Amino acid sequence: MGDSAQLAEGVKKVYDAIAQVRSAHAEPQSTFPGNIPDKSSITPEPLEASFGSKGQAKDGMFKVVVGRTAAMHGVTVGNEMGVNTWAAFAGTDDDAVVDGDFAMHESELQAVLKNMRASGINIVAIHQHMTGESPRILFLHYRGKGKAVDLARAVKSALDTQSLTAR
Repeated sequence: MGDSAQLAEGVKKVYDAIAQVRSAHAEPQSTFPGNIPDKSSITPEPLEASFGSKGQAKDGMFKVVVGRTAAMHGVTVGNEMGVNTWAAFAGTDDDAVVDGDFAMHESELQAVLKNMRASGINIVAIHQHMTGESPRILFLHYRGKGKAVDLARAVKSALDTQSLTAR
């Protein structure tokens, strides 16, 4: 909201930045640079320390889930019904990928987006899974590549921007 000329200039800057990126990379990347080993060997303990909670480890991979609650058509729904943020890690401690989903209140979206992008985490999709919920819950799918502990810290930092009152 604001002065229409200033808003138009801001929109123009966005489109100019998109054009600049597209001219340098006409085709979007379809993969991350480098390779992830076929066999994962993620060490859970440093990631659990970053998140401050236990996760699940299997076959060298690691996953952590943080639930929240909402009401849907008068019924409380939560972690067990998919109202959660999760992060799954594969690869090695030094060369890992993280893939996950954020569940957030609509008012938390911008803070989570800014935090994730500042940490180099790519946003894949923003959408809804639910109807008639209160408060309104948005879901953000993401993907990143780097050192496992750095990725965990990035996701945890974005989690910390939320007003998680029920986990």
